[in-house]
Amino acid sequence: MANLKWVISIAALALSACASVPEPTPMPDDPYYAPVMPEEQVEPAVPNGSLFRGQNVNGLYSDIKARDLGDIITVRLQEQTTASKSASTGISRNSNVDLPTPTLFGRDVTVAGNPLSAQLNGGTDFNGDSSADQSNQLTGDITVAVIRVLPNGNLIVRGEKWLTLNNGQEYVRLTGIIRPQDVTSDNSIASNRVANARIEYSGTGSLANAQREGWLTRFFNGPIWPF
Repeated sequence: MANLKWVISIAALALSACASVPEPTPMPDDPYYAPVMPEEQVEPAVPNGSLFRGQNVNGLYSDIKARDLGDIITVRLQEQTTASKSASTGISRNSNVDLPTPTLFGRDVTVAGNPLSAQLNGGTDFNGDSSADQSNQLTGDITVAVIRVLPNGNLIVRGEKWLTLNNGQEYVRLTGIIRPQDVTSDNSIASNRVANARIEYSGTGSLANAQREGWLTRFFNGPIWPF
């Protein structure tokens, strides 16, 4: 029995060690979220005697919307989700079996004067109810950079914003694909128009750590705990 307790303890420690592997702590200036700098293209000077330079000319109908590699665009975070789900299940089953008294030569068979009849009754009932409600809201602005221009003209954008507070740091990260047609005249776009959006809002420091469960609590609340 003592050996069995040791085996269970060692197995629990091994599983908890697997569950306690810490995730990488987000840090500012992550190279993955760094903006892509476009290569500078120098137009060869042509001695034509004019001060006009074609590469610095804006068209009559040009605007300030992002469209090229390295351009920046402001994303208006307008995320709000609400989910509600409920389920109810009921199962009932009843069984009855009657065994009449057997007869022999027209007479009931008895044992010590007692009839041999029997009756079996059985029933099962199951009732289950479940409900779940969840709501999230995120508002604000984040300015991201164009890291790639797709052949169809869509833009892949990515960026992050860090805020340093007294007891830690908070950050917002965003990646996704946008259409230049959805960009407004002030070079901004709503987050609900960003395709394949990945929006991450979290923080680091003592406040963020206080809101996280310890590794032992995560083990007991995890899917591998059998009870």
